[in-house]
Amino acid sequence: MPGRSVVIVSAARTAIGKYGGSFRTVHPAERGAVAARRVIDTAGLAGEDVEDVWIGHGRQAGSGPNTARQVGKRAGLPHTTPAQTINKACASGLQAIVSAAQEIALGEIECALAGGVESMSRMPYLIDAEDARWGHRMGHFTLVDAMYRDGFTCSVCGMIMGETAELLARQYGITRDASDRFALESQRKAEAAIAAGRFGDEIAPVTIADAKGRETVVGRDEHPRCGATLESLQKLPPVFGAVDGQPGIITAGSSSGITDGGAAVVVMSEERARARGLAPLARITGWASAGVDPRVMGIGPVPAMKKLFERTGTTVDDYDLVELNEAFAAQVLAVLKDVPIAPDRLNVNGGAIALGHPIGATGTRLVVTLLHEMKRRGARRGLATLCVSGGLGMAVAFENLRI
Repeated sequence: MPGRSVVIVSAARTAIGKYGGSFRTVHPAERGAVAARRVIDTAGLAGEDVEDVWIGHGRQAGSGPNTARQVGKRAGLPHTTPAQTINKACASGLQAIVSAAQEIALGEIECALAGGVESMSRMPYLIDAEDARWGHRMGHFTLVDAMYRDGFTCSVCGMIMGETAELLARQYGITRDASDRFALESQRKAEAAIAAGRFGDEIAPVTIADAKGRETVVGRDEHPRCGATLESLQKLPPVFGAVDGQPGIITAGSSSGITDGGAAVVVMSEERARARGLAPLARITGWASAGVDPRVMGIGPVPAMKKLFERTGTTVDDYDLVELNEAFAAQVLAVLKDVPIAPDRLNVNGGAIALGHPIGATGTRLVVTLLHEMKRRGARRGLATLCVSGGLGMAVAFENLRI
């Protein structure tokens, strides 16, 4: 990586709330602020130490302008701290980390807050401007679901995200059975991680008050289907029907969950971290983004990883742990055909099929989970990567400085 060495000194996330679950009334910026306060406090920093804020937010409709500024203010940062929001769809939270790292590597600042948020439960319904704002003389209004307009439907190729994964399944010969078995493994890994308390260090609990002032603390992921079986997954019908004349294989059980969440990290120059006596979780050693045909957007991690490997002089076998976002089981299996990753290194605590995929938060969530597991295992190198709506892929590499 060119420029100064950049490290992450603290990393946290909220629990991931299921669709319509505990977080349905909580503004996404508040969940981001909870994670932000945790990482700032963990690093022993004051608000004045944070010189910039980068927050990813993929589904912004109705949340107010510049979510990053909202997160910063809710987290107690001073008025003088600038902030900017990134929308790179599924990679928003990962790009936020990279953008902060680039700013630090260039020597412009020493410390930044980076992260991602999403509230899929709060996505609004829309009325197009031509139907309402400029006058509606007669007839019915049509409500448009922002979840589809701004997310499920690719704005470049016009396909539903799951349909693009079905195309990958055809191209790579992914079967329904293989897809269901991968989904089951994701659930089992997440269930084991929860039972063992492995997410305890990374989750910052969120306190929610109801209309009567009664408080509930949410500190456990809501989406995992504990006790899932292969038989139960096999009973689920395909969501997208036939694609290219072939029966669909993707079900609700082999797709990432529609969820709510927030995550944050403190990014700092290694020089400043050492000067403050901080022990960084990891050094950021490289990053890469790549583009692919939007109709097979799920293969995006392949060229992104290959570009990253070329830049860093590494291979996939050099990474002890890999977090590859599970948009769809078939999509992950297609990626693994091109870049094989040993099962005992891949998504070791489960992935988005079990935990959920809160779009703007996911990139940061991958990094949070990865770095905590690297610390726990004493793993030297880690990699976070994901596919991105519109036909993109992104990958970021890390090195553990505590071994």
